[in-house]
Amino acid sequence: MERLWSPWRANYIESFKQEKVNNNCIFCDAVHEDISSDNCLKVFDGETCYVILNLYPYNSGHLLVVPNRHVSDINELNDTEMTEVMKLTRLSLKALGVAIKPHGYNFGANLGKAAGAGIDSHIHFHIVPRWNGDTNFMPSIGEVKIISQDLLQTKKIIIEAFKNL
Repeated sequence: MERLWSPWRANYIESFKQEKVNNNCIFCDAVHEDISSDNCLKVFDGETCYVILNLYPYNSGHLLVVPNRHVSDINELNDTEMTEVMKLTRLSLKALGVAIKPHGYNFGANLGKAAGAGIDSHIHFHIVPRWNGDTNFMPSIGEVKIISQDLLQTKKIIIEAFKNL
C-alpha cells in the first residue's frame, strides 16, 4: 500500500495525549472563543449550543453542533438543549446550502468511543456536506481524503451565509 504524508493527522493524534494530561475539553474551551478570531473555528453561537467547523473534516464544510454544557450522554441534554441542537442543525443546513451548495448531507452523532467518537466526553452532532461523486478512488482505494478548501476560507463563507439567513 502506498503511503501519503499527512502531518495534520499527527496534530490530531497528539491532541488526545494533551487532553489526558490537562483534562481540558476543546468543546468547553470553544464556548468562550471569539468567532472573529482566526484561531476559532466557530461559525455561529446560539443560546445553549454553538456551531463549529470540524478541525479534521470528512468533507469541506463539515460542521459540528455542540451544546455549551459539558455532557457526554444524549440523555443528559435538557429539552432546551435538544431543541436548540435541532434548530441549529436546520439553520446550519440552510447556511451550507447557500455557502457551498452540497447535493446532500450526513447528520448524526458517534455516541461513545466504540461508535467512533474521537471526543466522547462532550456530545456533539456532525453535519457532513456531500456531493454526487465525492467518494472516488482516493478514500476507498488510496485511503486518503482530499479536502478542497482551507478551513479559514470555509469559515468566512459559512459565517457570511449564517448572517444572511
